Amino acid sequence: MTHKKVCILGAFGVGKTSLVARFVSSIFSAKYHTTVGVKIDKKDVLIGDQPVTLVLWDMAGESAVSRLKTTHVNGSAGYLLVVDGTRDETLETAVKLQKEVAVIIGDAPFILVINKTDLMEEWTIDPAELEQLRASGWDVRMSSAKSGDGVEQIFYDLAARTIQPAGDADVQQ
Repeated sequence: MTHKKVCILGAFGVGKTSLVARFVSSIFSAKYHTTVGVKIDKKDVLIGDQPVTLVLWDMAGESAVSRLKTTHVNGSAGYLLVVDGTRDETLETAVKLQKEVAVIIGDAPFILVINKTDLMEEWTIDPAELEQLRASGWDVRMSSAKSGDGVEQIFYDLAARTIQPAGDADVQQ
């Protein structure tokens, strides 16, 4: 079986841990638990006919005073950049993190996840900013860890990109 390390990155409180819990265990908790350092989970998936173990590194939230740890992202096959749709500053953090990660691991596949679609009426992110990122080649997706909306597909699509050239993925859930 192929093992692929995937990092989950973003600011504090964007829902990284909740997205992982929804994907791995199909659960959601409204209680906020701060991740200290890294929390590692695994999930076996089938990409086409190839079994893959995703090793999910749920990283502690980034802030203006914290720094991305090179040792945590080294060896990643891909990553998710998670943003809280209700806090526009978390998009700035994600853009900064993408630049830092690209320096460390190069041109690995990633998806920008705008989380909390269940709270869309409270979103503060400018849709024009998301369109600019899409126009520059970023894969921008929407999700809700609370409802599960979009979560599985995001992880499966990223997994497919870690093992197959873009456009050749036959994803099964």
